[in-house]
Amino acid sequence: MAGGATAWTKRVIGMGTRTYNQQRVQQMLFIVSVLAPMAFIFALFWIYPIIRGFWGSFTLWRAFNPNAPFVGLRHYTGLLSDPIFLKALQNTFYYALLYLPAAIAIALLLALAVEATSGLRGLFRMVYFIPVVTSTIATALIWAWLYQPAFGLFNQILQLFQLPPQGFLRSTSQALPSIVAYALWKNLGFHMVIFIAGLTSIDTSFYDAARVDGANRWQTFWRITLPLLQPTMIFVLVTGVIGALQVFGPIYVMSGGGSSLPGGPANATMVVSVYQWLIAFRELELGYGSAMGMVLFVIILFLTLIQIGVLRTRWEY
Repeated sequence: MAGGATAWTKRVIGMGTRTYNQQRVQQMLFIVSVLAPMAFIFALFWIYPIIRGFWGSFTLWRAFNPNAPFVGLRHYTGLLSDPIFLKALQNTFYYALLYLPAAIAIALLLALAVEATSGLRGLFRMVYFIPVVTSTIATALIWAWLYQPAFGLFNQILQLFQLPPQGFLRSTSQALPSIVAYALWKNLGFHMVIFIAGLTSIDTSFYDAARVDGANRWQTFWRITLPLLQPTMIFVLVTGVIGALQVFGPIYVMSGGGSSLPGGPANATMVVSVYQWLIAFRELELGYGSAMGMVLFVIILFLTLIQIGVLRTRWEY
């Protein structure tokens, strides 16, 4: 009798194990069926272009030419002696240095101000976020019209105050800062919303303890708010650097893209992404353009790793 019970128990356990294994297999099949299409799309539109571009940067790759002989580091050494590329690289960093500090500081101040308003918080979020979801081409064209020296709104406002008109996009010294001003208006809402999310995630007990200890607003901000915003700050800074170093749309639209080539005047707004587009898709020198892309990719990757490492060690709680 005991032997029969033992055999029955083993059969029940065996059936349970098989059922569990079947469920595990079904779960794995479901996961694979869901992830496989996304993995294929990711590999096709992300991984393959990176690998193809990396290999193409070492070849004499031209459009409509199936023969792409290996040329080694010729393109990379050519970049070091290309004055337009060096100017574009300089302008790219100049754009990032102008944009990032202003964007982070203004967005954080706006986030603090919006969080301090209780009744109109949702309205302010919507108002500041509208430019983010508006077409870059449409808004850039409007700003280019506002910058017009003869009939633009900005120069008309200057004339009301008896100030001389400015060249803005037609001035070699003002063109890039003018585009940065547009980019700040366009993207501040995105950074602000991210900072608001970070502020709302901070436990209010920290602020209660600070008030009990007699901390003023500046001490509370510097010792509680800013350190606890570290993950948010890392995200905003990293995404901001990536976006600034890859800027293309505003410069393409506001400095040319129509009857004239983008990057003007006199290459004052030429950045790496725009110059890469000109070389790869107008001159059809895909190998040389791929080399530019690889250089920009390495720069962005290096700066991203540096930022994450520095910020994590700067505010470690």
